[in-house]
Amino acid sequence: MSEYQPSENVPAMSRRRFLLESGGGLGAVAFASMLAGDPLHAADSTKTGHHPATAKNVIQIFCPGGLSHVDTWDYRPVLEKRAGKPFDPDGKLTFFASKPGNCQPSFWKFRQHGECGKWMSDLFPHLSRCVDDMAFIHSMQSKSALHGPAMFMMNSGFIRPGFPAMGSWVTYGLGSENENMPAFVVLPDPRGLPPGGVINWGAGFLPAVHQGTVIESAKDKPPIADLFPSQGFPLSEASEDDSRAFLQAMNRHHAEQRPGDSMLEARIASYELAAKLQLSAPQVMDLSQETQATHQMYATEHEEIGSFGRQCLLARRMVERGVRFVQVFCGAENTTAEKIRPNWDSHEDLPRDHGYWGAILDRGASALITDLKQRGMLDSTLIICTSEFGRQPAAQGGKGRDHNPGAFTSWMAGGGIQGGVSYGQSDELGFQALDHPTYCYDLHATALHALGLDHERLTYYQNGIMRRLTDVHGHVLASLLKNS
Repeated sequence: MSEYQPSENVPAMSRRRFLLESGGGLGAVAFASMLAGDPLHAADSTKTGHHPATAKNVIQIFCPGGLSHVDTWDYRPVLEKRAGKPFDPDGKLTFFASKPGNCQPSFWKFRQHGECGKWMSDLFPHLSRCVDDMAFIHSMQSKSALHGPAMFMMNSGFIRPGFPAMGSWVTYGLGSENENMPAFVVLPDPRGLPPGGVINWGAGFLPAVHQGTVIESAKDKPPIADLFPSQGFPLSEASEDDSRAFLQAMNRHHAEQRPGDSMLEARIASYELAAKLQLSAPQVMDLSQETQATHQMYATEHEEIGSFGRQCLLARRMVERGVRFVQVFCGAENTTAEKIRPNWDSHEDLPRDHGYWGAILDRGASALITDLKQRGMLDSTLIICTSEFGRQPAAQGGKGRDHNPGAFTSWMAGGGIQGGVSYGQSDELGFQALDHPTYCYDLHATALHALGLDHERLTYYQNGIMRRLTDVHGHVLASLLKNS
């Protein structure tokens, strides 16, 4: 059964009739411009990339806080041998918030899995069955050890705020496949926004219409605030028509005085999209349409891990309906006030915090890969899982780990990615990227390539500079691609 239904006061009618008979508000203005062929508002599925694509859609899973690579994906047997020995005997190093303690191997045992024999820790019993579909980048690095700037870098390629997110670049380059849904959707963790907040999915200097649209995934809340008329303050049909007509006149006058205003155009587009979402969003969010087996696979009813399972299931339903880019956050903003940290930032007690979040990521991400594969959608859907940086191989305090921008792991699956392979490696302790040091630029370039976009040709002129997602950097990691 749907968790949220539109008001019974909204009559059933076709989308076209709904928009044209809605009293002439901004939704009607925008819809009229769409019918006239305005590319700002039309779902531009006719856009093509620079070369044949292997992926049509992207689901990015972001784990804020700094997921520990040495406890999860990056097996460092030498770190086990040096357990308990000083990491920095000379005392010259200083980490982000601490002096290095003794070498601390993984809190979970590593084992080999799949036909590829990939080493993965016991923290992920479900994902370990998917390793033959996953490609790991073990030599990721960041230019910042601060959560906010590192988050911005992984999302936009720059440590400073104000640059377009990857999802914005993708929709700018490829448009949308569904005019009734946003092209770029963001599903934040129900606990709150990630470090850096909404800037992580902003459009920057690109037209504002390309910014991410936040959709609430909690089952007891509406998908978008104020999407439907309030039942507590009903308006007569005549009053509503008068209000819309007045709003239309004001905004037409405002728009005429500001030709080419990207923010105003995006606002008009958002009104038009909101009208469409009144019809499409409840259907997309209605998980009662899924089988019991699917709910069990994603564990949607589980008290702790169900919320992320629901996010992943919604992501699948969205790409199934043509949403180009879906960003799913597994973790929220930092705080030490809670019993368990609300993200992966495990300074004090990594077994406690990663143990909690590991079960959440393991069930949802493995279900997503399995579900997409069963439906024949994995080949056309690129999954990316990353964090802003890793964690240190030395202990912080008793059972914690400090930030490590020098090495961490990201992985990809589907969308033309060769499964069961690894790229690059950290040093023997997992402290620094040793072989093929890699930044977000290379990850972004590879993802864009899978989508049929050349990262050097996807540009936008801004303040005298031809800007791009990868700035002046980036190389496609060809060894991760099928048929490369």
